[in-house]
Amino acid sequence: MTTYVAFLRGINVSGKHKIVMTQLKKLCEDLKLQQVKTYIQSGNIVFNSTLDNTVELEELLSKAILNEFGFNVPVIVKTVSVLQGILNHNPFITDDEILRKQIYFVLLKNKPNKDELNSFESESFNNEEFVIADTCIYIKCKAGYGKAKLNNNLIERKLKVLATTRNYRTLTKLIELS
Repeated sequence: MTTYVAFLRGINVSGKHKIVMTQLKKLCEDLKLQQVKTYIQSGNIVFNSTLDNTVELEELLSKAILNEFGFNVPVIVKTVSVLQGILNHNPFITDDEILRKQIYFVLLKNKPNKDELNSFESESFNNEEFVIADTCIYIKCKAGYGKAKLNNNLIERKLKVLATTRNYRTLTKLIELS
Protein backbone atom coordinates (compact mmCIF):
# COMPACT_ATOMS: atom_id res chain seq x y z
CA MET A 1 0.00 0.00 0.00
CA THR A 2 1.42 3.34 -1.09
CA THR A 3 0.39 6.80 0.07
CA TYR A 4 -0.37 9.32 -2.65
CA VAL A 5 -1.53 12.89 -3.02
CA ALA A 6 -3.78 13.85 -5.92
CA PHE A 7 -3.89 17.47 -7.03
CA LEU A 8 -6.96 18.57 -8.96
CA ARG A 9 -6.40 21.49 -11.32
CA GLY A 10 -8.89 24.32 -11.54
CA ILE A 11 -11.76 23.29 -9.29
CA ASN A 12 -13.79 25.63 -7.08
CA VAL A 13 -12.29 28.71 -8.74
CA SER A 14 -14.63 31.66 -9.27
CA GLY A 15 -17.67 29.42 -8.90
CA LYS A 16 -16.59 27.12 -11.73
CA HIS A 17 -16.10 23.36 -11.58
CA LYS A 18 -17.55 23.18 -8.09
CA ILE A 19 -16.83 20.01 -6.15
CA VAL A 20 -17.76 19.63 -2.50
CA MET A 21 -14.93 17.92 -0.65
CA THR A 22 -17.23 15.48 1.18
CA GLN A 23 -18.56 14.33 -2.21
CA LEU A 24 -15.02 14.04 -3.55
CA LYS A 25 -13.98 11.97 -0.54
CA LYS A 26 -16.92 9.62 -1.05
CA LEU A 27 -16.12 9.29 -4.74
CA CYS A 28 -12.55 8.29 -3.87
CA GLU A 29 -13.76 5.76 -1.31
CA ASP A 30 -16.14 4.31 -3.93
CA LEU A 31 -13.04 3.83 -6.13
CA LYS A 32 -11.58 1.66 -3.33
CA LEU A 33 -8.97 4.24 -2.36
CA GLN A 34 -8.23 3.97 1.34
CA GLN A 35 -7.72 6.38 4.24
CA VAL A 36 -8.95 9.24 2.04
CA LYS A 37 -8.52 12.78 3.34
CA THR A 38 -9.20 16.01 1.48
CA TYR A 39 -7.53 19.30 2.28
CA ILE A 40 -9.00 22.72 1.51
CA GLN A 41 -11.34 23.43 -1.38
CA SER A 42 -8.69 23.63 -4.11
CA GLY A 43 -8.71 19.88 -4.66
CA ASN A 44 -6.07 18.03 -2.67
CA ILE A 45 -6.61 14.38 -1.81
CA VAL A 46 -4.38 12.20 0.36
CA PHE A 47 -5.05 8.48 0.04
CA ASN A 48 -3.58 5.00 0.10
CA SER A 49 -3.82 2.53 -2.75
CA THR A 50 -2.49 -0.85 -3.76
CA LEU A 51 -2.33 0.45 -7.33
CA ASP A 52 1.27 1.46 -7.88
CA ASN A 53 0.96 3.50 -11.06
CA THR A 54 0.41 7.26 -10.79
CA VAL A 55 -0.73 7.54 -14.43
CA GLU A 56 -3.44 4.92 -13.87
CA LEU A 57 -4.53 6.70 -10.68
CA GLU A 58 -4.69 10.04 -12.53
CA GLU A 59 -6.87 8.49 -15.23
CA LEU A 60 -9.07 6.69 -12.68
CA LEU A 61 -9.74 9.91 -10.76
CA SER A 62 -10.21 12.02 -13.89
CA LYS A 63 -12.76 9.63 -15.40
CA ALA A 64 -14.63 9.25 -12.10
CA ILE A 65 -14.85 13.04 -11.67
CA LEU A 66 -16.10 13.44 -15.24
CA ASN A 67 -18.76 10.76 -14.69
CA GLU A 68 -19.84 12.08 -11.28
CA PHE A 69 -19.63 15.86 -11.77
CA GLY A 70 -19.88 16.23 -15.55
CA PHE A 71 -16.66 18.10 -16.32
CA ASN A 72 -13.02 17.33 -17.05
CA VAL A 73 -10.54 18.01 -14.29
CA PRO A 74 -6.83 17.55 -14.87
CA VAL A 75 -5.34 15.41 -12.09
CA ILE A 76 -1.71 15.08 -11.03
CA VAL A 77 -0.81 12.27 -8.61
CA LYS A 78 2.48 12.09 -6.72
CA THR A 79 3.68 9.70 -4.05
CA VAL A 80 4.31 11.24 -0.66
CA SER A 81 7.98 10.28 -0.94
CA VAL A 82 8.26 12.26 -4.21
CA LEU A 83 6.58 15.26 -2.55
CA GLN A 84 8.91 14.99 0.44
CA GLY A 85 11.85 15.02 -1.98
CA ILE A 86 10.46 18.11 -3.69
CA LEU A 87 10.11 19.84 -0.34
CA ASN A 88 13.59 18.75 0.79
CA HIS A 89 15.18 20.13 -2.39
CA ASN A 90 13.44 23.50 -2.18
CA PRO A 91 16.17 26.03 -3.06
CA PHE A 92 14.27 28.81 -1.25
CA ILE A 93 14.18 27.06 2.14
CA THR A 94 13.70 29.39 5.08
CA ASP A 95 12.44 29.28 8.65
CA ASP A 96 10.91 32.74 8.29
CA GLU A 97 7.11 32.37 8.07
CA ILE A 98 6.75 35.62 6.13
CA LEU A 99 9.25 34.48 3.49
CA ARG A 100 7.57 31.05 3.31
CA LYS A 101 4.43 32.79 2.07
CA GLN A 102 6.40 33.77 -1.04
CA ILE A 103 7.31 30.17 -1.95
CA TYR A 104 5.29 28.11 -4.44
CA PHE A 105 5.68 24.71 -6.04
CA VAL A 106 4.52 24.22 -9.62
CA LEU A 107 4.01 20.47 -9.92
CA LEU A 108 4.41 19.23 -13.46
CA LYS A 109 2.59 16.18 -14.74
CA ASN A 110 5.49 15.24 -17.01
CA LYS A 111 9.07 16.25 -17.51
CA PRO A 112 9.14 19.10 -20.08
CA ASN A 113 10.82 18.86 -23.47
CA LYS A 114 14.47 19.97 -23.42
CA ASP A 115 13.97 22.71 -26.05
CA GLU A 116 11.09 24.32 -24.15
CA LEU A 117 13.08 24.07 -20.91
CA ASN A 118 16.12 25.75 -22.44
CA SER A 119 13.98 28.58 -23.78
CA PHE A 120 12.11 28.99 -20.50
CA GLU A 121 15.28 29.07 -18.38
CA SER A 122 16.32 32.31 -20.08
CA GLU A 123 13.12 34.09 -18.96
CA SER A 124 13.20 36.62 -16.12
CA PHE A 125 10.43 38.25 -14.13
CA ASN A 126 10.52 41.26 -11.78
CA ASN A 127 10.35 40.27 -8.09
CA GLU A 128 10.20 36.60 -9.03
CA GLU A 129 12.80 33.86 -8.94
CA PHE A 130 12.47 30.29 -10.14
CA VAL A 131 14.43 27.08 -10.20
CA ILE A 132 13.51 24.19 -12.49
CA ALA A 133 13.74 20.59 -11.32
CA ASP A 134 12.53 17.42 -13.07
CA THR A 135 8.81 17.67 -12.33
CA CYS A 136 8.66 20.79 -10.18
CA ILE A 137 9.36 24.45 -10.66
CA TYR A 138 10.16 26.25 -7.43
CA ILE A 139 8.99 29.84 -7.42
CA LYS A 140 9.65 32.70 -5.03
CA CYS A 141 7.22 35.58 -5.55
CA LYS A 142 8.41 38.57 -3.55
CA ALA A 143 5.26 40.58 -4.37
CA GLY A 144 2.91 37.61 -3.86
CA TYR A 145 1.60 34.98 -6.25
CA GLY A 146 -1.57 36.93 -7.05
CA LYS A 147 0.53 39.58 -8.78
CA ALA A 148 3.03 37.18 -10.32
CA LYS A 149 3.68 37.16 -14.05
CA LEU A 150 5.26 33.72 -13.63
CA ASN A 151 2.10 31.75 -12.97
CA ASN A 152 0.69 28.31 -13.65
CA ASN A 153 -0.91 29.26 -16.99
CA LEU A 154 2.29 30.79 -18.32
CA ILE A 155 4.32 27.74 -17.28
CA GLU A 156 1.86 25.36 -18.94
CA ARG A 157 1.89 27.41 -22.12
CA LYS A 158 5.67 27.83 -22.32
CA LEU A 159 6.62 24.27 -21.31
CA LYS A 160 3.64 22.54 -22.96
CA VAL A 161 2.91 20.41 -19.89
CA LEU A 162 0.03 20.15 -17.46
CA ALA A 163 0.85 21.76 -14.12
CA THR A 164 -0.75 22.80 -10.86
CA THR A 165 0.60 25.14 -8.21
CA ARG A 166 0.51 24.86 -4.43
CA ASN A 167 2.01 27.10 -1.79
CA TYR A 168 4.51 26.07 0.86
CA ARG A 169 1.93 25.74 3.60
CA THR A 170 -0.37 23.49 1.54
CA LEU A 171 2.44 21.18 0.41
CA THR A 172 3.78 20.73 3.94
CA LYS A 173 0.27 20.16 5.31
CA LEU A 174 -0.43 17.45 2.72
CA ILE A 175 2.79 15.66 3.64
CA GLU A 176 1.83 15.97 7.32
CA LEU A 177 -1.65 14.56 6.62
CA SER A 178 -0.13 11.53 4.91
